[in-house]
Amino acid sequence: MNTKEYISSGILESYILGFASQEEAGILECVMKNNAEVKAAFEEAQKTLEDLATAQAVTPPNDLKSKIWNKIQQEQIVEEVRPVISEVKQDLKVQGEIREINTQKNNNWKSYAVAASVLFLVSVAGNLFWMNTQSKNKEVIAKLETEKQSKDLAYQKMQQKWQMLSGADMQMVVLKGVEKHSDSKAMVFWDKKSKEVYLNADSLPTAPEGMQYQLWAIADGKPVSAGMYTEDKDSKIALANIKNAQAFAITLEKKGGSATPTMENMYVMGEV
Repeated sequence: MNTKEYISSGILESYILGFASQEEAGILECVMKNNAEVKAAFEEAQKTLEDLATAQAVTPPNDLKSKIWNKIQQEQIVEEVRPVISEVKQDLKVQGEIREINTQKNNNWKSYAVAASVLFLVSVAGNLFWMNTQSKNKEVIAKLETEKQSKDLAYQKMQQKWQMLSGADMQMVVLKGVEKHSDSKAMVFWDKKSKEVYLNADSLPTAPEGMQYQLWAIADGKPVSAGMYTEDKDSKIALANIKNAQAFAITLEKKGGSATPTMENMYVMGEV
């Protein structure tokens, strides 16, 4: 096995992800000490995987901490307000009893009416405050649950990509940005056994309205369409079956694709 075949065998990715056996790891480490090309390929693969992990990282919202803290404070306020209302009721009751003793002969009905009115108003105010607080708490909890579901989906997507990378027959091809789009990048996963091609292109800019990214395989010097990219196909659904390819490239085409690539709209390209 020559150097290029050894590099494309997938041993570098298996070693980085921890799937290589002890014997394979020992052989690779020995080869890297004596072969600069293998060592350089290893460093490139390691950087690419690190970039992929960084691109898929999910950062908690900046205001998440303050939302949770506010929710705790609101619950404490509710617990503190209830005994206060109870104390107010008790004080009002005592005051009503005093007024009843002092004016029992002439205005018992007035004292009871005032006390009852005050208690009613306090009760209404307390209930309104509690209902408003409960409504806000439910809104915060619903929003937090939505954010959690979004993070869970992102985590599942990351797991699917790692499982794909760990396949023994899977070859990864890094597509780097061309001159006009140097910051763009993507990755092709080519199953050497089934010849199915998967694409991870979520690092590309969002396609404009009416446009769509198209993957091309360069076979025998000629471009062959490898399928149209959509977000729901990212690293999950095979775009095409390519038996032979020396390189892959992505262009931006009109929605639905083109029979030939628009070279001035090429974003990324990488050799197998």
